[in-house]
Amino acid sequence: MASAELQGKYQKLAQEYSKLRAQNQVLKKGVVDEQANSAALKEQLKMKDQSLRKLQQEMDSLTFRNLQLAKRVELLQDELALSEPRGKKNKKSGESSSQLSQEQKSVFDEDLQKKIEENERLHIQFFEADEQHKHVEAELRSRLAALETEAAQHQAVVDGLTRKYMDTIEKLQNDKAKLEVKSQALEKEAKECRLRTEECQLQLKNLHEDLSGRLEESLSIINEKVPFNDTKYSHYNALNVPLHNRRHQLKMRDIAGQALAFVQDLVTALLNFHTYTEQRIQIFPIDSAIDSISPLNQKFSQYLHENASYVRPLEEGMLHLFESITEDTVTVLETTVKLKTFSEHLTYYICFLRKILPYQLKSLEEECESSLCTSALRAKNIELSQDMKKMTAMFEKLQTYVTLLALPSTEPDGLLRTNYSSVLTNVGAALHGFHDVMKDISKHYSQKATIEQELPTATQKLVTTNDCILSSAVALTNAAGKIASFFSNNVDYFIASLSYGPKAASGFISPLSAECMLQYKKKAAAYMKALRKVQQSLEKISRLEQEKEHWMLEAQLAKVKLEKENQRIADKLRSTGSGQAAGQAQESAAMSSGAGQDDAAARTTQEPVQSTSLAPEVESREDLIKNHYMARIVELTSQLQLADSKSVHFYAECRALSKRLTLAEKSKEALTEELKLASQNISRLQDELTTTKRSYEDQLSMMSDHLCSMNETLSKQREEIDTLKMSSKGNSKKSKSR
Repeated sequence: MASAELQGKYQKLAQEYSKLRAQNQVLKKGVVDEQANSAALKEQLKMKDQSLRKLQQEMDSLTFRNLQLAKRVELLQDELALSEPRGKKNKKSGESSSQLSQEQKSVFDEDLQKKIEENERLHIQFFEADEQHKHVEAELRSRLAALETEAAQHQAVVDGLTRKYMDTIEKLQNDKAKLEVKSQALEKEAKECRLRTEECQLQLKNLHEDLSGRLEESLSIINEKVPFNDTKYSHYNALNVPLHNRRHQLKMRDIAGQALAFVQDLVTALLNFHTYTEQRIQIFPIDSAIDSISPLNQKFSQYLHENASYVRPLEEGMLHLFESITEDTVTVLETTVKLKTFSEHLTYYICFLRKILPYQLKSLEEECESSLCTSALRAKNIELSQDMKKMTAMFEKLQTYVTLLALPSTEPDGLLRTNYSSVLTNVGAALHGFHDVMKDISKHYSQKATIEQELPTATQKLVTTNDCILSSAVALTNAAGKIASFFSNNVDYFIASLSYGPKAASGFISPLSAECMLQYKKKAAAYMKALRKVQQSLEKISRLEQEKEHWMLEAQLAKVKLEKENQRIADKLRSTGSGQAAGQAQESAAMSSGAGQDDAAARTTQEPVQSTSLAPEVESREDLIKNHYMARIVELTSQLQLADSKSVHFYAECRALSKRLTLAEKSKEALTEELKLASQNISRLQDELTTTKRSYEDQLSMMSDHLCSMNETLSKQREEIDTLKMSSKGNSKKSKSR
């Protein structure tokens, strides 16, 4: 498994390395292209520089030519200035010279004009060329700077990728070395596993042969000695006594105790909430001590005054449920009959909430219509009315699921075991929804109390009552949160434990069969206690028999020793007739040896038996011992036969239990498939619900927009009607005045 993971990791790293290598090649190609572009731009820049130098040379030549022309013009102007006075003096000398000078002046003027125009044109060309060169140079320099920065960035990226690739290559090489070492270790482990598998196959083969032989033997015994099969009919298996799990029962009792404490807190909070709400109705918006309240609030106050008769039974029902869960019972949904009582009490309380809800909403509307109610307070009253509707809806939802959970103890087919988990999950969701609603109620009521406290007509009595209601709402929120978190933490345990039933059957067929099962369980417990007592008595009897056999043997040995000693004393008295002193000495020796009878018996057994009268006694002793051991052998054989019959019975029960286990596993697989299908249906229905919800929301938004537009058009039409009415009234007044 580890080698496969390492191989997959190595393949992923190789794929990443190939991707990075391809990206590196692309980046290298881009860098090469950019370098070629920069080289081409450099060549263009060189060519532009060469053309610029040529233009500068032309410009220098043109400036030099221009200077020459300017000097020539100055010389010509000087000559003209000199020639003008001379012309004035020699004007009369002749017309030929004046005409000549006039022609020369005109020629010079034309030549000068041409040179000036050429110079101006060259200046313009030079300026345009200079501007174009500067623009091209600036553009090329900016482009060169951008390319250089881009090339530097590409080079940095290439360097970073190169370093990253080198690190990756080094890491991959290290991983490769580690993988090679691990692969070698795994190969060794694989070889060892092959050897182990061969050994296990041999053991399995031997075990299969042994079990097949035992199976054949057991089948022959069952066919010969078992009169019927009590697991043939599944509906009879519903009466089988389940295994008693004392730890499970103690935990269920502990959980029931926690639930009882949470329900008691919830009941206390509900009582306080309804009572303080009744007190608030008596003092706001009209104080009953000053003026009479409205008939609606009177009726509402009368109903709220009866809240204890509806709320207290919830605590009593949970207390009865807790008392019904003991260490000796089996706590499953089919046996929790008291859950039906709690469900009925919850239904009774739901009827009370439904009865007071319209009065509560009307009372809030009456507060909104009061002159003391501001716009902010009116908004909070509307929010509270919505929250009260949600709270009643959540209690109804919770009551529906609790009623479903109470069905298995009263109706056989009321709720299938496959739906237990979904119902318990929905109970947890309903509890969380109730907690969210109570948080909203606490928040909105806190804001409402703050606004009412700022009113000028707010009395200390109203402030105190609002604080009491707010504290009870907070306590109710905390109790709901504790119950929701408690149920969420234990819902998996409930799903696993409350759906217990016989493995080979579909479940307890009816509540009557569940009751019979509990009776059988009590009888089985009493039978097991009796068996324990019988076992203890048998053990005591066997110990007493062993002691009896021990003392019987001791008595026989003592009797034999006494007879031998008496015989020995009689023989000595017969053989020795020397006198009374010798007899007394023998008697004293016999009395001294009486303290150690075991040693004397050992010595007497070593002495040869001279009298023939002891033979029948020894034979009778041997017969007694033989009879005792024969009886003991008969008893042991009977016990062995009893143990063999018990082992055969236990083997048959084990086989039946294994079959039940296989059937339960198959049913579990089928249930998992059904659960998957149900989850898929739930997801599909949720998707459909979201789509329909979105479509409804879109339609509602469209309808609201349409209503807004219609309201606008109606307001415009009303304004137009009002203007027309005013104009018609003005016209009628004018006509009357006329």
